[in-house]
Amino acid sequence: MDVRLPPVAVIGGGHMARALIGGWLARGLAPADVHVSDPSAAQREGLLRDFPGLRIHAENAAAATSADVWVLAVKPQQLPEVARELAPQASAAAPLAISVAAGVRAADLARWLGPRAEVVRTMPNRPALVGAGVTALYAPPGVAAARREVAGRLLDAVGTTVWVDAEEQLDAVTAVSGSGPAYFFLLIELLEAAAVEQGLPPVVARRLAIDTAWGGAKLARESADDPATLRAQVTSKGGTTAAALAVLESADLRAIVSRAVAAGAARSRELAEAAGRG
Repeated sequence: MDVRLPPVAVIGGGHMARALIGGWLARGLAPADVHVSDPSAAQREGLLRDFPGLRIHAENAAAATSADVWVLAVKPQQLPEVARELAPQASAAAPLAISVAAGVRAADLARWLGPRAEVVRTMPNRPALVGAGVTALYAPPGVAAARREVAGRLLDAVGTTVWVDAEEQLDAVTAVSGSGPAYFFLLIELLEAAAVEQGLPPVVARRLAIDTAWGGAKLARESADDPATLRAQVTSKGGTTAAALAVLESADLRAIVSRAVAAGAARSRELAEAAGRG
């Protein structure tokens, strides 16, 4: 489906870049309109293999000159150096710079790129690769409405989006939805292993674990009931689900999840502080 996506320069060719690129191509963006830079020859070869027709560059500047929308998809620790390298082009081109780097504040990115770049921070997640991502976006005051719309359109193309009003909320977003797929993958992994321990063949255990997770998420997304109500609806008093949930409650799973998300948010703040000193 063509959703009028603009040509894009993607700086960095890692996992998140691949997820976004895959989503954009599936929604009708021409491969020739996606310019990607990565210093790794192996990464560049892999991108060409997986996404034939992309414009691949070894130098960031070569990709950036090809579009006025830049998606900065490098590691947070690398972003200060990369942004400063691109500052002369940002001064000339006044790009829309969309960051997917966890924890790096918009003000720091704007300082490195220079005053003519308009910065939008985003926190997408890996399911963007299959069009099922969820992305939170934040635009500082002064970013033009038209550019907010472009950023939203690019991320809408790979899933659902939400805008946050306070940049500090992105630390919690990072811990919940940015890292969140890994939590569910771990649960699927553990459920599969437990099923095998109970005597199920591995192939059956994996299918049951994956499709149960998918079905539960689909039902939660489409139901008018909240997750607590849905849980109660499948938990008969004295039944098998109640017995299993009692074990999870006795292990204080609620507190474990709370501590895990808090740790992720704290790490996002630490990354921001470290990057801001760059």
